[in-house]
Amino acid sequence: MNLKKKLLVTAIIFVIAIVFSTNYFAEEVWKITSLDWQPYSGSDMSSQGNSVQLLKKLLSKEGITLKVEFYPWKRSQQLAKTSDYIGYFPAWPEEVTEGFIASKPVDWSIIAIMKKTNKTIKFTTIDELFKNHKIGLVDYTYPEEITNAMKKYPNNIDISPTEVTLLKKLDKDRVDIGITDPNVMQYLAAQEGIKDIETVKVIMKKELVIALRNDKENKVKIDMINKILGKK
Repeated sequence: MNLKKKLLVTAIIFVIAIVFSTNYFAEEVWKITSLDWQPYSGSDMSSQGNSVQLLKKLLSKEGITLKVEFYPWKRSQQLAKTSDYIGYFPAWPEEVTEGFIASKPVDWSIIAIMKKTNKTIKFTTIDELFKNHKIGLVDYTYPEEITNAMKKYPNNIDISPTEVTLLKKLDKDRVDIGITDPNVMQYLAAQEGIKDIETVKVIMKKELVIALRNDKENKVKIDMINKILGKK
């Protein structure tokens, strides 16, 4: 083999080595959809939200870069069905829709009863609360204890498309009670300059999970992320 051929072969081998080593060491990029649900997730927050930031840190330790795209909640759930995304986050387990599977918990949320400070609300059970008061909720899928009461007293239910809408209805006395995460409501109240919203009672603590697209193409990522979350 003459010198020119040797140099050509060497150059080809060198290029191939660079390509393979670059691909091997390059970070893997995953994409999810999310919603503005501050302080857990938010397009206008420098961290993109406390829960999103936590998930990013956990994945980055394994060489995975997480890209987050924010949309209205229903749109986020719909887009996550496509192969461009691994799923949507954050979600309560009840919000993991058909075609998706819940990851292990990434973070935790709270569901609580909230009211204006000048209102007096008396109740002993969730059933009694729904029976005697106008209840404001957001267009989410709530846990069974709440959804059962919603079905039983539909005339006392007011559904808002967003947390901000619920906050404003609560502030204007259009509903007696708001049921949602108090961290979200108080964050938004501070943004809106509303100072008279308080938590009456915490109903439950809820896992925040990733709704992972449940198909063969996503199987490796599902197994990987549950392994990562299992170590935290």
